[in-house]
Amino acid sequence: MKVLMINGSPRVGGNTAIALKEMEKVFAKNGIEVETMQVGNKAIRGCIACGTCATKGQCVFDDAVNEAAPKFAEADGLVIASPVYYASANGTLVSFLDRLFYSCHCDKRMKVGAAVAVARRGGLSATFDELNKYFTINSMPVAASNYWNSVHGGAKGDAEQDAEGLQTVRVLAENMSFLMKSIALGKEQIGLPEIEPKTYTNFIR
Repeated sequence: MKVLMINGSPRVGGNTAIALKEMEKVFAKNGIEVETMQVGNKAIRGCIACGTCATKGQCVFDDAVNEAAPKFAEADGLVIASPVYYASANGTLVSFLDRLFYSCHCDKRMKVGAAVAVARRGGLSATFDELNKYFTINSMPVAASNYWNSVHGGAKGDAEQDAEGLQTVRVLAENMSFLMKSIALGKEQIGLPEIEPKTYTNFIR
């Protein structure tokens, strides 16, 4: 089994990385392969709604988004972690996710998603909610923990002192591991749910 972890922080080895490393230990214990991509320090522009991905099968901008797409397609789970900027996720990460989820036409159903927010103090729950929306629009089950998935830390390395936050992400990784394995068994024994044709309603009269 594979998990793709997206680090939305521009800081290499910062507090967001500490949270993800804590999860990686748990995934390794459960025999789950992990690959981490750090995208917060890359030049990633937003979607321009050109529609090229519909015909070419990938984004018109050939950057980290196109690099991540096949990894996302192969993964059983996706972890998105972001520092909090003005009660929101890092703008670079949001541009990355908008384009990844729109341009990657792989079957996202039943891939397990988990979001982690990291901040000095406030804006964690708003960022957590923002990131979870990428999963819930794509039929991706969302893994839960024993608290909202948030880790506190301002200066580099501070997150190592947040014992509760690190426990929260460890529990998250354990629950995510169980959920991915359970879904794999379900696929073998039951199969995926049938897809109902999408009904689009742009307005209601």
